[in-house]
Amino acid sequence: MTELLTAAQMQAIEQAAIRSGEVTGLELMERAGQGVVEAIFEEWPELAQPVESGRGASPSRSPEYLGKDDAPRRAVVLCGPGNNGGDGFVVARLLKERGWAVEVFLYGDPDKLPPDAKVNYERWRESDAVRPLCEEVIDAGEDADLAVDAVFGTGLTRPFLDHDEVQSELNLWQAASRRGAAPRVVAVDMPSGACADSGLYLGYAGENPFDSAVMANFTVSFHRAKLGQFLSDGAVACGKVVVKDIGLVDRDSPAVPGEVVTLAAPSAGGKAFGHKYSHGHALILSGGHGRTGAARLAARGALRIGAGLVTVGSPRSAMMENACQLTAIMLRQIDGPNELDQLLEDRRINAVCLGPGLGLGAETQMLVMSVLEQERGTVLDADALTQFEQNPGVLFEALHGNCVITPHGGEFARLFPDLDEKLNAPATTGPAYSKVDATREAAKRAGCVVLFKGADTVIAAPNGCCSVNSAHYDRSAPWLATAGSGDVLAGSITGLMARGLSPMRAAETAAYLHVECALNFGPGLIAEDLPEQIPAVLRRLDIP
Repeated sequence: MTELLTAAQMQAIEQAAIRSGEVTGLELMERAGQGVVEAIFEEWPELAQPVESGRGASPSRSPEYLGKDDAPRRAVVLCGPGNNGGDGFVVARLLKERGWAVEVFLYGDPDKLPPDAKVNYERWRESDAVRPLCEEVIDAGEDADLAVDAVFGTGLTRPFLDHDEVQSELNLWQAASRRGAAPRVVAVDMPSGACADSGLYLGYAGENPFDSAVMANFTVSFHRAKLGQFLSDGAVACGKVVVKDIGLVDRDSPAVPGEVVTLAAPSAGGKAFGHKYSHGHALILSGGHGRTGAARLAARGALRIGAGLVTVGSPRSAMMENACQLTAIMLRQIDGPNELDQLLEDRRINAVCLGPGLGLGAETQMLVMSVLEQERGTVLDADALTQFEQNPGVLFEALHGNCVITPHGGEFARLFPDLDEKLNAPATTGPAYSKVDATREAAKRAGCVVLFKGADTVIAAPNGCCSVNSAHYDRSAPWLATAGSGDVLAGSITGLMARGLSPMRAAETAAYLHVECALNFGPGLIAEDLPEQIPAVLRRLDIP
């Protein structure tokens, strides 16, 4: 289980360790700086070699080129006014000890540095200068191998909009460095300006921060990853996240505030024994003529994920349309809530999915309410959510603990307009309101599991349990942005609930496998491809 900590949680863990006498703040700062240097050389081993052996020299090279080869590697280190800046001073000192030429720039008044950061500032000053952060960074970095951003980390509470030219240059460097045309940019904890809890850049109102704010090729986190590294802008701005151990122990203590968020992971357990009814019977309701494809995608997802039986419930107008394209999936005519109630008298049907292609209208609302009255496993998506836009309270009163709702951003805004407004308001102070905050509030209000879709999908239960299914970094799967992929996801959750997984575990597992299926297929993915990747993904993850 990979934990994602907030800034307050991380601070509480550090302070508990210091109070216990296990470690001092100065020792933690030294370990953090060492961790950054280790991570840099692990990521780019060529930087760990002296320039002469790293680049080599040949007789054919000119004297001018040989002169360049003989120069030491160069870094610019940007330090801030807090302990993140203290980490930066340690990084600068350790690089210099390895023979690097290092220039250090400080944002803020050195007399106001926290005690541990001040100690490391003075240590650096014993051997070299510290210049105020200014546009000279741009000139200093032109021939550098590395730029270290240690201005602001997890403690950011206000916008960092100063020195826009420097920030823009760092932004350009991280992009150009991929072509070897600029220094690589390494961030300590977070790219400066981004909130460690929400991933949002503070102070950007209606502007794209990626045009000018600090972005990194590589971000080093300590002890545990931070929530903002996997949410919103932060999941893009960090470039890549590596977590370094600094000797802290996990603490289950009231001093650590709030329920800890985790990265979503699949539940183990497969078809080790039993017969088809042992693995549940999922029912997927279809829309009318011309609106049947979404339900079939959902049904295919439910079947491939392991439901013992899957039935598509279709209105009479679409029976032929569905029958022509279903084989292993069964088909049952259902016209209206009365016929649905009759079918649900079969208690072996233990999970129902409504919404994909179902259509908007009074009958959709009646079908949803009819299923919810049965209090069996229920997944609501798409039209089954939008139908309640005018009066979401009616839906919330009917939902129960055996439900999952799966809104995308638009559907979330229709059901929870006040939460959506808070989430999309300009973030001016940190910690900023995050997608995790919004999803947790939504789950508590709805009384069921909420899966808020996106590249940073957040899944929350009414009790505060929460996970993030991130499709970033090495799990980046942009091909999921295709029509029908959400229908497959809804069906997969339904299939897992039919098999007996709790709503939370079903949602987490389906979301995780959804991304893995997209990665397994790659570019060119369409929704029909997703269910067909499930067998290979289950084999790779050793889920029978």
